[in-house]
Amino acid sequence: MSNSPYYAGRIGVLYGGDSPERPGSVASAEAAFKALSGAGMQAEMIDLADLAGLGASLRNRIDVALLACHGPGGEDGKLQGLLEQLKIPYTGSGVLASALGMHKPTFKTLLAALNVDTPRSITVLAEHSVESTLTTVELNLGYPVFVKPAGGGGSLGAGIARDAGELAALLRARRKEQYAEYMVEEYIDGIPCTVGILDQGRPVVLPLLTCETDRAFYDYEAKHDKGLRRESCPAALPEDVEQRLVETALKVHRRIGAHGVSRVDFLICADGRSPVLEVNTVPGLSEHGNLATMAAAAGVSYVELIKRVLDTAFTKDSYVP
Repeated sequence: MSNSPYYAGRIGVLYGGDSPERPGSVASAEAAFKALSGAGMQAEMIDLADLAGLGASLRNRIDVALLACHGPGGEDGKLQGLLEQLKIPYTGSGVLASALGMHKPTFKTLLAALNVDTPRSITVLAEHSVESTLTTVELNLGYPVFVKPAGGGGSLGAGIARDAGELAALLRARRKEQYAEYMVEEYIDGIPCTVGILDQGRPVVLPLLTCETDRAFYDYEAKHDKGLRRESCPAALPEDVEQRLVETALKVHRRIGAHGVSRVDFLICADGRSPVLEVNTVPGLSEHGNLATMAAAAGVSYVELIKRVLDTAFTKDSYVP
């Protein structure tokens, strides 16, 4: 753990806002705030919904921001850009890496350039009709397919369509939600596996975690109810598979310019594939979440994990795009 003087400073745990992922953000923030306060640090929770009223006065209120915000507005580079302008140190990645990680179509384009396996997909914009999307899927992907927001997380707004009728129903239902852009990608059957990375002078990979569920897929409910999933950490994977995932996760972390902490999600398939699904540059910070579980397997307590995440606010280069 660092002995940096900011431990005596004012820590703002930023969370919430109006993102669909607000409940998960609240859980992250409450757990992190409790850990910091319990360790004798001066911390307060600040809802992103209040930032518009705070403006530049935020600089007089906190010395460092610990980001516990998930979803649009807090994880996609917008909040990071505001904090850069206010010259307030903040945890995790900068504007560019946050935006790249959050916008899945752009992220997948980068993966393709790196020759990293990822499910084939098409992007569905608000102006695309359901009929034209069905035709494009038929010609390029076939069924089944997986539908998810292009700029969201937590499996919110996601679902499986096994034929054109199910896909049409999913697309029409999604148009009533907040997300304006979706991805339809080939459905790949596999075991979810996540690789956590925590900078400790250099990016260090935490023990891998696999998670199985009896639900149709690893959905929002399974991610927030331990009774609906079966975790294995450290994951029981063949050495060559684990090594491949570690190398790929580090490549993704470095090439998007991530800093401090990230989580790269994969599928482990029976045919030997291990495609990358996405990267999360603001992983959940709840005490029983994936990041905390992987840290515990590495012998890092939850309080120590939060302190190490806080460290990342002060280890960035002088300029981060």
